[in-house]
Amino acid sequence: MKENQVIGLHHITAIANEAKRNLDFYTKVLGLRMVKKTVNFDDPGTYHFYYGNESGTPGTILTFFPWEGIGAGRNGSGLATHIGYSVPKGALSFWKQRLTQFNVPFDEGEVFGEPLISFKDPDGLQLQFVEAADPDNRPPWQTPEINGDVALKGFYNVTLTLDKADATAKILTDILGYDLQKQEAGRLRFGTSNIDTANIVDILETPDGPRGYNAAGTNHHIAFRVKDDNILMDYREKVLAAGLSITPKIDRDYFFSLYFREPGGILFELATDNPGFTKDEPLSTLGTELKLPKQYEGLRSKIEKALPQL
Repeated sequence: MKENQVIGLHHITAIANEAKRNLDFYTKVLGLRMVKKTVNFDDPGTYHFYYGNESGTPGTILTFFPWEGIGAGRNGSGLATHIGYSVPKGALSFWKQRLTQFNVPFDEGEVFGEPLISFKDPDGLQLQFVEAADPDNRPPWQTPEINGDVALKGFYNVTLTLDKADATAKILTDILGYDLQKQEAGRLRFGTSNIDTANIVDILETPDGPRGYNAAGTNHHIAFRVKDDNILMDYREKVLAAGLSITPKIDRDYFFSLYFREPGGILFELATDNPGFTKDEPLSTLGTELKLPKQYEGLRSKIEKALPQL
């Protein structure tokens, strides 16, 4: 791992509609661990759920803002549209049976020779499970129904859908240190050798496709991983030097963040490994209690009444 550079994906944040339906799907159907239950920093009446492996290792973390009643979004250009999870070799047959059991339609296919299944979550978020060519040794979270031979390892890739790839590709290569690795029929694959997993970004070029609309079933932003605050601020200078606007450093309790919008319109974040999810809960009970940002702790009883029932 090259620790002074971007080390793949940190997390991906999406929008859902019903909080309980989202929680049940990701923990019960897909078997992910709820590693943190908190609230949106700007809207404390809305949950912020974090799902991942046992400790919420960067590269496994899918997060949601379940805005009740927001209505359906539309995937399309200007959004990160597909989230790819890595599954063990031979696991797709298990997942096809499991999705069928829960009445979730899926399609089978392959990208760059790697077999995958594609399906949507209850809000329409596009997910893909990929049997990657290279081994993925990350220990997964296991449940009584989903053992380590088939459980989700964490992210494999994320797909960005864009009118044109050029300007976004330049951000990936010149600032974030990715390399163009493969190309086929409107799809470009970028990867970084700084880490072995959660290290792939695909761009789908759809010059005549519809624009995406951000609401339930779409991705809000994708976050790239850096080791600590010092490296984070080095990247802030690089983004500014490229002529893009970027936020000051923001404390998100479990990591520090910077946000900028890349030229294709997708919101990118840079996020640190430190301090991590065990900052305010032991590993054994992660995600079991509602954790509030400190500015909202005095409003806990009011917030708890306003949040949807789980």
